[in-house]
Amino acid sequence: MENMKTNTNETKLTKKEINSVSRRWIMGSQITWNYEKQMAVGYLWAMLPIIRKLYKDPEQQKEMLKTHIQFFNTTPHMGGFICGIDAATEEHEGYKAKETVRGLKTGLMGPFAGVGDTLFGVLFPTIFGSIAAYMGQEGSMVGAVIWLLVNIAILILRTFTAGIGYREGSRIITSAKDKLDALTAAATLLGITVVGALVATVVKANVTAAFTSGEITVSGQDILNQIMPCLVPAAFVGFIYWLLGRKKMSSTKAIILVMVLAILLHVVGILG
Repeated sequence: MENMKTNTNETKLTKKEINSVSRRWIMGSQITWNYEKQMAVGYLWAMLPIIRKLYKDPEQQKEMLKTHIQFFNTTPHMGGFICGIDAATEEHEGYKAKETVRGLKTGLMGPFAGVGDTLFGVLFPTIFGSIAAYMGQEGSMVGAVIWLLVNIAILILRTFTAGIGYREGSRIITSAKDKLDALTAAATLLGITVVGALVATVVKANVTAAFTSGEITVSGQDILNQIMPCLVPAAFVGFIYWLLGRKKMSSTKAIILVMVLAILLHVVGILG
């Protein structure tokens, strides 16, 4: 599998066919999702042109169809890489690769999901979504444009994933592992930095309570600012983060709790 271009068969896959795998995966990976086999139908549909071209024997086609309809689930953004590696393996080995392909899919879908979920499911939406939302709150349309461009860029990247997986083959698993780990670590650090900055600028929790002694009145917010600016928003975000780690606590319940606390604290005159 190291040299994906030395095909033992005469059949060669074209760039057009590999690109069609990416397009099919993008369109079919999620729309065919089901609770029994999850992304298996989308994976089979993406690989269908490859199966038809590489296997002229109807019996071999049936067996490969059965192989590709087995359970499969990973981050949609990373599935194209697996399709490309799969296509290169089948092109190189032919029908003999049936068991190899089955093991390859099973072995890669989990690790690739871990990377994909971190980058495309958490970090990019958190970083760029927060920036876009903050700019939108300030009345700037640039935020919406940024969010749109980021999603377009991710979609364009997905159209090349099968081609990258096909060209690189097994090397994408070994040589790129350290790079992916470094990218994930760097993105995590950037995400934490951005979220930390947004806590101070987006979360509003002004203390209106004041302390009076004789003719002197001291604002509770001024006291807290001397201790640490934005102390209340930081403490409140930390409290919600802690709650979300508790059992039976969901993000919906946390949002409702925030609304109830905000109303109660405003009524009693603590928060403005």
